[in-house]
Amino acid sequence: MDSEEFKRVFNNALKNRGFKGSIISAERLKTVGQEINRLYQEKVLDPEFSAERLSFFNFTPSFPDAKIIILTASPQPQKLVSFSFNGRLYNFTVPPTYAHETDMTVEELLHSILGPEGYHIIWASLPVKLLAVHSGLAEYGRNNITYIPGMGSFFRLVAYFSDFPAEEDGWRDLKMMKRCETCTACVNKCPSGAIPEDRFLLHAEKCLTFHNEREKDFPEWLDLFWHNSLIGCMQCQRICPENKAFANWTLKSESFSEEETSLILDAASPLQLPDETIEKLDKASLLEDLPVVSRNLKTLLEQQSFF
Repeated sequence: MDSEEFKRVFNNALKNRGFKGSIISAERLKTVGQEINRLYQEKVLDPEFSAERLSFFNFTPSFPDAKIIILTASPQPQKLVSFSFNGRLYNFTVPPTYAHETDMTVEELLHSILGPEGYHIIWASLPVKLLAVHSGLAEYGRNNITYIPGMGSFFRLVAYFSDFPAEEDGWRDLKMMKRCETCTACVNKCPSGAIPEDRFLLHAEKCLTFHNEREKDFPEWLDLFWHNSLIGCMQCQRICPENKAFANWTLKSESFSEEETSLILDAASPLQLPDETIEKLDKASLLEDLPVVSRNLKTLLEQQSFF
């Protein structure tokens, strides 16, 4: 199977499932590493954010024989998760990017294409948004979230290394959506002021998602009423005109009883929970981040108590 045939089979297989993808040379990682390092050296990136979020990226492929990086985007809704607490039912959202159900589908698909040809794939921990834009799969919004035609920002990106020898890739300069040039909807909606008008790069250290994905205490300046999801934030995505067709795309997910909610609020580890509750948390895409989810759920319930 040559490079062109692989691309044709790969794209058709993704299209049949409603997915999209792109392929770039593994050599491009050097360029990406240099880009991020330049931003750090120019003090554009916050040191604390860089230390926590960028330090674990390895811009030398962990798969020594890697020739290409395969990127895939799977459309996904936001999830609605219900919790019973003090005699009331509360519904909270999980943004689209956290759901991992499609990861196995993508991995099996790639194995089915490359395995019979003697090639391999290995999941890669990489800055997938940056790579997706460079590859032409996506474009950046002013909010630094990625957008794909026909999906808006309601999708999950996954990257894999492979030893398949692709001959070329679609590498391009970073690009912001044309629409963003005259739109400031996300700038006006962002509660923490993380999206600036005077530069493209997000003030990540101000972003609500950064703070409610980490286990540290919330900074004092972070307002209780800014929280709107069990993890992450949907404010700039819901208001974005590019998401008009997707903003209400919601999948009703798991429902937790009073007893389960109390256990989750007190849990520091899945080992403290019954198997059934663990399974439900996993289906709701919340198990991997249980400590921060427990903290965030307390915050959301406290917020609701004021109404």
